[in-house]
Amino acid sequence: MSDRYLRLSGLEPFVLTPDIPFVNVGERTNVTGSARFRKLITNRDYAAALEVARDQVENGAQIIDINMDEGLIDSKAVMVEFLNLVASEPDIARVPVMIDSSKWEVIEAGLKCVQGKPVVNSISLKEGEEQFRHHAGLCLAYGAAVVVMAFDEQGQADTFQRKTEICARAYRILTEELDFPPEDIIFDPNIFAVATGIEEHNNYGVDFIEATRWIRQNLPHCHISGGVSNLSFSFRGNEPVREAMHAVFLYHAIQAGMDMGIVNAGQLAVYDQIEPELREACEDVVLNRRDDSTERLLEIAERFKGGAREEKVRDLAWREWPVEKRMEHALVNGITEFIEADTEEARLVATRPLDVIEGPLMAGMNVVGDLFGAGKMFLPQVVKSARVMKQAVAVLLPYMEEEKRLNGGSERESAGKVLMATVKGDVHDIGKNIVGVVLACNNYEIIDLGVMVPPQKILEVAREQNVDAIGLSGLITPSLDEMVHMAAEMEREGFDIPLLIGGATTSKVHTAVKIAPRYLHGPAVYVTDASRAVGVVSQLLSPTQRADYVAQVRAEYTDVAARHERAESAKSRLPLATARANALQIDWSDYHVPAPTFLGTRILEDWDLAEIARYIDWTPFFQTWELKGVYPRILDDEKQGEAARTLFAEAKEMLERIIEGKWFRPRAVVGFWPANTVGDDIRLYTDDGRAETQAMLHTLRQQTSKRGGRPNVALSDFVAPEGSVPDYVGGFVVTAGPEESEISARFERANDDYAAIMVKALADRIAEAMAEMLHERVRREFWAYAPDEAYSPQELIAEPYRGIRPAPGYPAQPDHTEKLTLFSLLDAEAATGVTLTESMAMWPGSSVSGMYIGHPDAYYFGVAKVERDQVQDYAQRKGMPIEQVERWLTPILNYVPGQTQDEAA
Repeated sequence: MSDRYLRLSGLEPFVLTPDIPFVNVGERTNVTGSARFRKLITNRDYAAALEVARDQVENGAQIIDINMDEGLIDSKAVMVEFLNLVASEPDIARVPVMIDSSKWEVIEAGLKCVQGKPVVNSISLKEGEEQFRHHAGLCLAYGAAVVVMAFDEQGQADTFQRKTEICARAYRILTEELDFPPEDIIFDPNIFAVATGIEEHNNYGVDFIEATRWIRQNLPHCHISGGVSNLSFSFRGNEPVREAMHAVFLYHAIQAGMDMGIVNAGQLAVYDQIEPELREACEDVVLNRRDDSTERLLEIAERFKGGAREEKVRDLAWREWPVEKRMEHALVNGITEFIEADTEEARLVATRPLDVIEGPLMAGMNVVGDLFGAGKMFLPQVVKSARVMKQAVAVLLPYMEEEKRLNGGSERESAGKVLMATVKGDVHDIGKNIVGVVLACNNYEIIDLGVMVPPQKILEVAREQNVDAIGLSGLITPSLDEMVHMAAEMEREGFDIPLLIGGATTSKVHTAVKIAPRYLHGPAVYVTDASRAVGVVSQLLSPTQRADYVAQVRAEYTDVAARHERAESAKSRLPLATARANALQIDWSDYHVPAPTFLGTRILEDWDLAEIARYIDWTPFFQTWELKGVYPRILDDEKQGEAARTLFAEAKEMLERIIEGKWFRPRAVVGFWPANTVGDDIRLYTDDGRAETQAMLHTLRQQTSKRGGRPNVALSDFVAPEGSVPDYVGGFVVTAGPEESEISARFERANDDYAAIMVKALADRIAEAMAEMLHERVRREFWAYAPDEAYSPQELIAEPYRGIRPAPGYPAQPDHTEKLTLFSLLDAEAATGVTLTESMAMWPGSSVSGMYIGHPDAYYFGVAKVERDQVQDYAQRKGMPIEQVERWLTPILNYVPGQTQDEAA
């Protein structure tokens, strides 16, 4: 039929005829896309919010997209209220409405109150064909047109093949099975960000344009739409360049058949009026015409930041300074824009390329070091300075290599050579990398062996490279034993160089009590954080300061060890039988918990990175960068505030790149099993008949003598005893995915340690946020013992909810080997790709695992020190040799393994 046109209406009809080449869908009435509109809605300033909608219509929007998906508001109620207000404003209500939400209940509520014929944005195959048919059928019943996302059970389509396959499948279901009018189908084949610096993203613009062409040629009468602003997220803050990219993209996409787009109708550049150099650079990026198109657009983008036809006015007076002062300014301020040209200028007037490093570059880094030491610069700024330094050195390296080849030129003289490694079985390296960057900034040569490095490799490289110090890092408790073993091996093989100890589980006490006594020929020194590393290393490697400093450290550690021994001796501990008699007493007679909605496991792959980001707890992120304080108050801190605000802005910018570029592919598995307690252990059953045991989860009990009637708790106390009432236990593994390692490595190869560390830090935050999100779904949906819970993501940080998610290796269950049982129950490796190292660390490192306990009285606690009688009993229950159990419980043993009780006495 020649007249099968899309017909929509507000108060006035709108027919998409061939005379209308493109439909502008106004985007500013969307709380996820407009910070101003979100603030107005959150503050319930509906009068001003209606003005935003009115401006969109007046600026040429033929449809207005309305989205209320915000965690701090009741999206459903606000959608209904705002649509009702729009209906009372004829100059707004004359155009059709696009009801936009990721929640079907919000869409349906909007459909029930909107007048005219709207568009639903969106439905998709992501939850399978049955749900897709259900939602499409309801849209048909309500008389709405639909936006169909190119999204299926495997995720969003990012290639031409995936886009076309998914759209063809959806079209067949809609037209052949549901008799949906094809002219009422609007496909969104996903516009993704280009010019991100990641090669795989370079063809996203071409893939969308070619998929559009194919869909219009092969799926009759349908339409094509997309969120155009997604394309240019790499250039946020540079609106002239973004407008130019949008205009160029639309010029080609409309020719291919795109006839709708969610755009800011008041901010679209005219294709022919774009400055020619900028237009060509944008076309190179959008059409992927050159390998260096991203770099070329970045080079010219700053010139257009203040306006499409005039350069941004910046304070560039420092560019008139001598080259040495320019390099210092760039290093202190973390400016990479001019450093390669300045380095080359300095090289041309220097006698040797090495002189540039040992001259202006090291002079600038000395200023950075002084400012950092004086508390006038903070760690994120220092890491940026290191990025500048690395890029400068990269310019000089080829000339230094050539000089060395021709005449045996001397090596650069460093302050010392430090080997760094995360110990065997441990995968965490953010802290180690930060320390390495800070030391490198102070002219130390760093040899970084990475993660999971066996002791033999560390010692072999240390000897081959004749290093001046070894730095060990670790996050999990088994790493403490690895460090003790390393100290003993260094002693056995005759080393006498400093051994530096750092990482989340390490401490001065552990170093003094466990590590230092095993390494008598050399000093073992605990390094609190990166800000102390330079001072510690400089004193340890100084010919004049070393002896006095080592004597001071050893005297301090002797005192620390003695005080620790006295403190431990003063603590009264109970025999296991007495501790069990003082277990937590819960009245189970009137306890009832609903059965989970499913038993066994379920894999969850449909994760929205933008939604995950809303659950991020930012306080630990700042701690990673050694900025101490609670978010958001840290942003206004008198001393750290400026650095924290800059770091936060750059973190949010990279987070947006991660989200828009879909850099990570999060995944998870969750499971539930009928459960009851047997003694200090938790029995899991195969089904609700509770006749067959599937697994046992073993727990440890506090043995410290308690005052005031407080119990000696074990995790098993929070699960109903066998023979009382039915209870359940859950388990989970979540991961941000392995992608962060490769992305971080790319940044490192580009000499950008700042971005590399930022990616890893954000990946960790994403994994923790996933754990929080999943626990919320467990409480409300999967186990559903708190279906009406309604906390905001910010409120969840304080854990006001019922239930806990303790993890093996943490204080309530210090035994990491319980992960083996958990991973087996969940088939976690097959489900998520997460594996366990020999030390039970999870790989990828940005992963979280644990169990779910739902009793309202459950709380987190620490087992603390345990006695020999419990360890023997625990080993027997687990069916493991006691020597093996002791290895995993070393940090909490209140005795020395292998020592007799008489010797201990």
